[in-house]
Amino acid sequence: MKVAVIGASENTSRYSNMCINNLLNKGYQVIAYGNKKGIINQTEIQTEKIYADNIHTITLYIAANKQPEWYELILKCKPKRLIFNPGTENPELSTLAKSAGIMVIESCTLLMLNVGDF
Repeated sequence: MKVAVIGASENTSRYSNMCINNLLNKGYQVIAYGNKKGIINQTEIQTEKIYADNIHTITLYIAANKQPEWYELILKCKPKRLIFNPGTENPELSTLAKSAGIMVIESCTLLMLNVGDF
């Protein structure tokens, strides 16, 4: 399964970094999008909003006020689900996603992975 993480960071204390490592360790294919180039566990952080196909899940690690620049990419990728991690909730994007047929979940991706509910 292909998962995109928006808000990727090389900083190992950031939840996005922990999430990417956890996803990779569990065998998921990860596309990392972030503001700064870098590498997390051999996965390059993309700074350009390049469309990727067959994304099953997009998980957000950026604040709501920084999400509008990502709307086009998120909607164009047409993931099956969009996860708003704590602190990233955004009613506008949630409505747009639901209107596009994308399942919206407000939860913690790390917790979902750790309890086997991902």
